Amino acid sequence: MKKKILEIIMFRIMGVIIIMARKGKMISHEINSQHLDEAVTVKIFLPQKFTSPHQYNLCIMLDGDDYYQLGRAATLSDRLHESGEIRNTILAGVHYKDRYDRWEKYHPAGEKYEAFDQFLTFEVDPLLEKFLPSYHIGVTKVLMGDSLAGTASLLTALKHPNTFHKVVMQSPYVDHYVFEAVSQSDNLSEIEIYHTIGKNELAVKTIRSEAEDFLTPNRELNEVLQQEVNNYTYFELEGEHTWKQWQKDLPNVFKTVFKS
Repeated sequence: MKKKILEIIMFRIMGVIIIMARKGKMISHEINSQHLDEAVTVKIFLPQKFTSPHQYNLCIMLDGDDYYQLGRAATLSDRLHESGEIRNTILAGVHYKDRYDRWEKYHPAGEKYEAFDQFLTFEVDPLLEKFLPSYHIGVTKVLMGDSLAGTASLLTALKHPNTFHKVVMQSPYVDHYVFEAVSQSDNLSEIEIYHTIGKNELAVKTIRSEAEDFLTPNRELNEVLQQEVNNYTYFELEGEHTWKQWQKDLPNVFKTVFKS
């Protein structure tokens, strides 16, 4: 009988090496982006097996390395696929070079913002479709991000609602660019949004400021979105602008957005 080879993950906690067997498969694929004029690595996590020939999820996670390492997204995917709490979901992580590169690609005022939008839509999305089984019937495409990555996820989906159907934004950075894009969009009713913010996010350090209030503008954005978005989920969490909060909420994100 053939034995399945499991990917082994090792990490150190308090001097002790912990070994975990991963059931899904991680693939790294490099895109020589014509839009960004640079090579970008996309880390794709495939579930152990596809359980149905019908519906699938493709999820692009901005800040991808953070979602895999701090959010433990791959481990969570394994567990929820095994329990049947989510349907077939392929994850793809796209990361940034540094915090300055992150701003230039994710924020509408950034020099690489438009190019990054085109990269996601016309280079990453077609790549992921190649990993779908040939017999699939339907696919839901999701953009996910934390903080400024959540902002980029929302704005990209608003521009391309026929490509990206759902958005997850955990503690997004909200400014006048976001309110302007939302107010001018005719596509809000076409996408599904999962939106969270922490009640203690009142003085968040950003690349532009020592302390910004994230809670108030997110509450204002919530008031707009709940009127315009047909399928909208909003939570205020007991936490701060950290991965401790986002990781804790990630199981609920997956079970809500990737539900079976």
